[in-house]
Amino acid sequence: MYTSTRMPKMDFLTTVRGSLLEGFYPRGWDLAKIDRCCAMGLRRLTAPGGHWNRGFRAVPVRDVAAMDERMGDAIADQIEATRRRGIPLALILPVGPMGMYRTVVRRLRASRTACDHVTTFNMDEWADRKGNTFPGNRPGGFQHAMNSALFGPLGKYAVPPRQRNFATRSNLPTYPDKIRRLKAAGGRLVTVYGIGRACHIAFWEPQIAAEFRSVARWKEQSFRVGQALHPLTIEQNALHSFNSRFTLIPCWANTIGPGLFLQSDFCIGGADGVYPDRGAMWQGMSLCVTLQYGPDPWVPSSWMPTLPGRLYFTRALAGPLLPEAH
Repeated sequence: MYTSTRMPKMDFLTTVRGSLLEGFYPRGWDLAKIDRCCAMGLRRLTAPGGHWNRGFRAVPVRDVAAMDERMGDAIADQIEATRRRGIPLALILPVGPMGMYRTVVRRLRASRTACDHVTTFNMDEWADRKGNTFPGNRPGGFQHAMNSALFGPLGKYAVPPRQRNFATRSNLPTYPDKIRRLKAAGGRLVTVYGIGRACHIAFWEPQIAAEFRSVARWKEQSFRVGQALHPLTIEQNALHSFNSRFTLIPCWANTIGPGLFLQSDFCIGGADGVYPDRGAMWQGMSLCVTLQYGPDPWVPSSWMPTLPGRLYFTRALAGPLLPEAH
């Protein structure tokens, strides 16, 4: 006869003390609050929090293909609208999600919309601790990825090469002044983003918060050259960009900071980290915390709901995130 044995209730906040995880997660994370966010489920997660901008919406979609289309359409809408209005557009762009760029290319080629009014700013790039980056034509590098996914396929409608900015050691420090001048000329700043496993935006990592005594000082930071990456960031990218081969990933990166993305007039975000054929995911916690944790420098993505925009995500990520037996 089988007799079940009740497991003692385990409090993660207690069991983490003295384990190898102590000191691994950013020390400013409120683990109890993170756990509450993960238990909310779709309805509570997408209910506007008191910190949400009135123009922010969290939009669940069916699957990755639907998210790619919605994000791509949103980017193309911004390019076409600013073209019609005759104003400059500054676009801060990520390398991930990537499927959205196929929709952007299809839309702009169909509407014959030239992008000579657009200036792009890649938000980050792999680097060494001194900020030296991959050569622009190297596979795995972000400049190579953008040329392959967006600028090349756009052909004659593409952003002119002189208006494409990549996060190299010498060029990244020019971003703030270039964006300031574009906005002063009546331009619009739009940031497109994904959410990191450690809740970063670009490679602005959570542990950076420890360097600043005030939120105001943290919010002023426009960029970082040679930023050390959190181990969760390395492992995330090993899984979804490098076929698990973490030895190919630099431990440092160049990145924009909150001093730039918090200036955005509109933001377009995406979260699609689900493996449906395996019933697994890597981005559920990150999405839940982004939406309902509340703005905190230790959780960079938690600031995105304070800005006008749309965050598209695959429904499964909203949970509630429950344990599974495998």
